[in-house]
Parts: sequence; structure tokens; C-alpha cells
Amino acid sequence: MGAFENILFNLPEVQAPTQKRLSFKVKLKWTLIILVLFFILGLIPLYGLGGNALQQFEFLSVILGASFGSIISLGIGPIVTASIVLQLLNGSGLVKFDLTTHDGKRRFQGIQKLLSVFFIILEAVIYIQMGGLTPAAGISPLILIFQLFLGGLLILYMDEVVSKWGFGSGISLFIAAGVSQTIFIRAFNPLPSPNDPSGMSSGAIPSLIQALGQGNATHATLMIATIAATIIVFLLVVYAQAMRVEVPLSFGRVRGYGVRWPLHFFYTSNIPVILAAALIANVQLFARLLSNAGINILGTFSGNTPVSGLAAWLFGPRIVELAIKHSLTFSHILQALVYVLFMMLGAMVFSIFWVQTSGLDARSQANQMISSGLQIPGFRKDIRVLERMLNRYIWPLTVVGGLAVGLLAALADIAGALASGTGILLTVMIVYRLYEEIAQQHMMDMNPMMRKFIAGG
Repeated sequence: MGAFENILFNLPEVQAPTQKRLSFKVKLKWTLIILVLFFILGLIPLYGLGGNALQQFEFLSVILGASFGSIISLGIGPIVTASIVLQLLNGSGLVKFDLTTHDGKRRFQGIQKLLSVFFIILEAVIYIQMGGLTPAAGISPLILIFQLFLGGLLILYMDEVVSKWGFGSGISLFIAAGVSQTIFIRAFNPLPSPNDPSGMSSGAIPSLIQALGQGNATHATLMIATIAATIIVFLLVVYAQAMRVEVPLSFGRVRGYGVRWPLHFFYTSNIPVILAAALIANVQLFARLLSNAGINILGTFSGNTPVSGLAAWLFGPRIVELAIKHSLTFSHILQALVYVLFMMLGAMVFSIFWVQTSGLDARSQANQMISSGLQIPGFRKDIRVLERMLNRYIWPLTVVGGLAVGLLAALADIAGALASGTGILLTVMIVYRLYEEIAQQHMMDMNPMMRKFIAGG
């Protein structure tokens, strides 16, 4: 075990900054560098690629932060899968990590990185061997696998750069970048779709104008519903993001000066729904790859739509679109209900696991408050008092917030918004939290005395 831990503690990693707090300009610089690099990598095609059967899964590429057919075809899939596996192992008690110690955190991070590398290799082999990405004549499959492995490693370390040197996390940044690009293209692209014999524009707004000009009421209604669903999802997420409980605290050393510690309604932010959506995306992807190989244990497909098996039950049908086209059936409604329930329960479970493994539990938060010199007004400075009070809020917010974010994501999907409904939900949440982090960082940079006061509290 000593040799294994030696490997874990000596894995290649991005060096963390030596200074306690990075400036706004430094964080912004590294975030923009990684974002530009992500878009550039998405434009680099795989050398020797013959067929790309994954192109039809564009809606999955958004959730996975991938660009199928490019060097980053794996996207964040391996990183998220490793996180899911590790959280399930830790939550079930099969593997226990002491995240309260420095070595325990390093061990957890090291195993997560090893698992990510394992899933990079595994998914690269599966993509090639199951026919998702096929090599051209005369090209060895190993050449494609190596390129996918290289792209997966780049994404892994780019995520680490953003987490240590930038704003937010790389996973969130890549999802937001991909969804924003997709929404812009699907909203404003004036070019006709090659798969649409009617010659209508691919973009919803140009297509709506064309449909109104031609008197095509059904298509115009469909485009209006798509645009409206996108706007409604945006407004609902912004409203829900602003909901929070503010815990009144005071600085023990300074009489009469207090602060309010915010606990957001979406307490675990977008992480649970990212994990739940990525799990569904992986099931859909592997079901299709297995189906192409003649193995239908996860379901069968009609075109790009799953029609049976687990893949069908974990697919959110576009209820609004089906209703406008007068093709909505009871099976579609039942399928949508199962999808909504799975997203809600999945987000709730991952929300609970995330609180336990990421330092968001009541004890960790209480320790953070005590170390900052904060306490409850009128009570003595005792971590147990803080922990009891925080437990009144944190567990209800964890469970209800997880259920709510899963419900919102699922309803956005079946409403048929531009891009993936889950993707839009995630993007709005990511951008909102990114804005909050940037605003807080900017405030600290503009008020050095406040920073010194809080840091020294």
C-alpha cells in the first residue's frame, strides 16, 4: 500500500499558486487562455478518422463538453465518470476517505485522477472498437486511440488549471462554452439544414421569419415554443439562483459588526445535475454503440431516438413539440414522467454525496466560519453550536435543492428548448456563479483593507 500511495502522491499535477489569494487579472487571464484553447482543440480533427457515427449525438456532446470527431471527442466524460464512481464508492462505505486531513484529501484527489486516466483509456478504446469513430483505410486504430488519450489528458489538466488558477472549474467552463456556442448557432444560423428537405434555416429566429412569410403556422408555432422555452428556462433558473437563506453572524473581535453567510437554495450548485446528466448521456451513448454492434441489452434505436430498453426510459421526449405536431401519445407522457423522476432522484443522490465529499457539510462550514472569527450573535464561540444551527438549513437545502434542480433540468429538456434544456440550465447556473465569484474577487481586489480584515479574523 505504501508503493501505491507513493504513486498517488507523485502523480503529475498543475502546481498550485504559492500566494494565498490570486488577483482578479491573473484568474481572468488563465480562464480566458483555457477557454480559447478549448475552442481551438475542438477544431482539430482526429488524424486518420474515416467514419464518425457519433456526429448524430450532438445533444450528448453538449453535456459531455465534447466535440465528436476532434481531438477532444471524449470531453469531460472520463472526469465526470470517475467522480461518479468515486462518490458512489465513498457514499456506500465500500471505500472511505478521511477528507478532514491533508493526506486524506491528496489520496482522494490522486485516486480520482487515476480513475480519470483509466476511463480516458477505456472510453477511447470503446469509441473506436464499437464503431463510434472508425479509422480510415490503412490507419491503425491505435493511432486514433492515442489521439483520444492525448485529448483526454489535455482536458484533465486544463480542468486542473482552471480550478487552481482561474474562476470556477474547467468542467463547468467547458459545458458553458459548448452550450453557449450551440445556442448561438441554433438561434441565428441562416443556413439551411442538410437534413431538412423544406429548405428552412437551421437557426430558430431566421426559420421563424421564413415560416411566417410562407404562412406555415405549425412550423412557426414550433419555433416560437422553442424560443419561449429557452427564455422561460433562463428566467426560472435566474430566479431560483437568487433564492437563499442568510445566516446572521458577527465578528467576535469587533462589537457591532456583523455579516450574513449565504446558503443558496441550489446549495450544491450545478454539480449534481452535471453528474446525473452525464450518467444519462453515457448510458445513451454506450447503448447506441452496443446497438450498432448488434447488442441490444441497453435498448434499440429508430434513427437517433431510443425506442426500447433502458435507453428509451432515460430519454426525455420533447412533449411540447409532439403536442404541436399532434403526435403525442400516452407512452410519451409515461416516458417523460420516468425521465423527470430519474433526473430528480439522481440529482438528489449526487447532491447528498457531493456535500459529504466536498467540504460543504455543516461541520466543515462551521470550521470555516470559526477560522474566520465568526460566531452566532448572542452565543458563545463554539463549533458545536454553529454546526447544530447549520444542520437545520444544510440538509433540507441539499435534498430539496437537488430535487428542484433535477426537476428544472428535466422539464427544460422535455419542453424542447434551444440546445439541450439541461445544458441551458447548467450554463445559466455556471455563468451566474461565475459572475458572483468574479464580483467577489473584484471587490476584494478593490478593498484590500477588507481582505486583510477578513483573512486575519
